[in-house]
Amino acid sequence: MSQGYCFELCTFVLNRLFGFLSTDMAIDLGTANTLVYVNGKGVVLNEPSVVAVSNINNRIEVLAVGNEAKQMLGKTPGHIRAIRPLRDGVIADFEIAEEMIKYFIKKIHNRGIFTAPRIVICVPYGATAVERRAIQESAEGAGAREVYLIEEPMAAAIGAGLPISEPIGSIVVDIGGGTTEVAVVSLGGIVYASSIRVGGDKMDDEIASYIRKNFNLLIGEATAERIKKEIGSAICMQSSKDVKMVIKGRSLLDGNPRDIEITQKHVAEALMDPVSTIASGVKEALENTPPELVSDIIDNGITLTGGGAMLHNLDTVVAHVTGVIAKVADNPLNCVVLGTGKALAETKKSGSILLKTY
Repeated sequence: MSQGYCFELCTFVLNRLFGFLSTDMAIDLGTANTLVYVNGKGVVLNEPSVVAVSNINNRIEVLAVGNEAKQMLGKTPGHIRAIRPLRDGVIADFEIAEEMIKYFIKKIHNRGIFTAPRIVICVPYGATAVERRAIQESAEGAGAREVYLIEEPMAAAIGAGLPISEPIGSIVVDIGGGTTEVAVVSLGGIVYASSIRVGGDKMDDEIASYIRKNFNLLIGEATAERIKKEIGSAICMQSSKDVKMVIKGRSLLDGNPRDIEITQKHVAEALMDPVSTIASGVKEALENTPPELVSDIIDNGITLTGGGAMLHNLDTVVAHVTGVIAKVADNPLNCVVLGTGKALAETKKSGSILLKTY
């Protein structure tokens, strides 16, 4: 048996072994949460994009990742930090992001000696080549065999079930933690897209700022997020004054703990700027869309995805500003990861929408 034949045989066996042992996955690497989809299993992980690390004598050690780490936000001693390694949808801390991805890969399956998954990760439309390269290298450093990238609005459109491959114009608005992606898609490509640096995190900041200015109460990030989820609204309705919530924080007047009652009307006022920015971004996208595709969009409406799409009455505001019917997609939280998963399952067919940084 020739050496060349032996080499080819070994290569074939190892490739088959890698493919058999690996668990290919699609990752929605979000600013607020990371979701992982595995072929044949669906969404198997949904955890906060948070990593807790300790720093003792200049030695960094990862203590917790995901749900456990998020519980530490705002509650850690001096030598422990709870870090969100992604900001505005892109990696802000390369090493911590790599550790987070590595942790999630290991959590999904116990990695054998030859196990190396193939991964598709979504990235914001406005991400630079450097930012995309950072995401790819983080996944490779975490043990991925092969890494592909897909633009977030395209993944959201696929996950929402829009007819992206047909000669029909569709518009998707994906509102994530750090960014809002607005895209018009047709014939398997993006005709127009924009990335707005406004998302769920900005809404939380505006709520905390409003309460600080109007009630002299300092609240944390987790409390602001809870307010948004429980009584958040994009507009003030007549009944908004009747929807109330008691929150706790620290008084800026005397420094003592204090609780106050706020209404949905207060939250709607706090969210006026980010909601207006999102609606204006959608209107701008329509203004830059070819007339033939606009007519399709008028017929089919605007599709909202992402966690931010669940803000009460946001679809009403978008429809009012644009004059086009807006609707929230089924399962908006999982649209991006499901779309990324479909692209992973049909890699050969999805070749034109998957990206490589080199």
